[in-house]
Amino acid sequence: MTILVTVVVSTFRRPQLLEQCLEALFTQNFPPHAYEVIIVDDDPQTGEARFLVAEWQQRLNENLSFLNFQKTSEVWSVVTVSGRLVDLAIEPIHQIIQVSATAPRLKYIPAHHTQGPAAARNIGWRAAAGQIIAFTDDDCIPKPDWLANGVSAFVEGVVGVSGRILVPLPPDPTDNDLNATGLERSEFITANCFYRRSILQEVGGFDERFAAAWREDSDLFFTIRKHNYALAWAAGAIVLHPVRKEAWGASLRQQRKAFYNALLYKKHPDLYWRYIQPAPPWQYYLILFGFSLAAAGLLFGQPFMAAAGFAFWAALTVRFIIKRLEHTSRAPGHILEIVLTSLIIPILAIYWRLRGTLHWRVLFL
Repeated sequence: MTILVTVVVSTFRRPQLLEQCLEALFTQNFPPHAYEVIIVDDDPQTGEARFLVAEWQQRLNENLSFLNFQKTSEVWSVVTVSGRLVDLAIEPIHQIIQVSATAPRLKYIPAHHTQGPAAARNIGWRAAAGQIIAFTDDDCIPKPDWLANGVSAFVEGVVGVSGRILVPLPPDPTDNDLNATGLERSEFITANCFYRRSILQEVGGFDERFAAAWREDSDLFFTIRKHNYALAWAAGAIVLHPVRKEAWGASLRQQRKAFYNALLYKKHPDLYWRYIQPAPPWQYYLILFGFSLAAAGLLFGQPFMAAAGFAFWAALTVRFIIKRLEHTSRAPGHILEIVLTSLIIPILAIYWRLRGTLHWRVLFL
């Protein structure tokens, strides 16, 4: 039977989250013979995702006497007896292929030597049998009608469809939790989007220079948009994106993303200002100006300059802290984290923007 849709999921060291995602993908209100799921493992050395996929193969093939594999130099056999997995080679498996007319096909592909999710997703869609490629992330939970509603939006001429993302917040959200809700306002991000395979082939897929999980999906969206192809919105194609507890200082690590913002700006300057950031982060520049003025005053023995610079820096920093604390947890630990990280974020943010400017050779304020 013909496979219409291929769901591509790139995963990296998150087997517990991937388990939830797979459960949602295999309970779709969609003809099971009409779609397949490809899991691209961006860290195959651990074997966690590979074993999880093998377990799902066992669940999906309880009545099969064996599993078939696509032959490569790295493939060893997996044998089941009465539905039980009894032998799994410890060598890397290139691709696990389920053969069944009553369940969606499931593939596992290790992404050896890749440079992030852009490259992993390219591996996935290029191995796809479906004419429509549905992307979601390993930390997402698609609703049961996700595939059906996404595919139904592909009327004649439409090459891409963006779905809806819901980010349920805890009762007492942190600053990081609130930042995650920005996904709800995003378009055509790989947590929930669909493209015709033909358009991915035409534009070359994801730009693998985006080596982190950031802006590679926006770049693809902008590239297709500039070709003036028809794109659609499917409000009923919903995925949940639960917020995860982040380690202390996650907001500091997030600043590195500005490095890839510079690449996106270089490729699509007009669309960047329209969809991503309407203006440079002047607040950060002004905070650094106040800090530099205070430092210069101390260095050159100008107490008035130092006092004015410190006052300017302090006023803007306090304003920044208050803004970040709005509608967030008042737990003492969270407040302390906000205060301390707010002292560093402007410096890191501008550092990564300047580094992106130099690396990608683009003036990116």
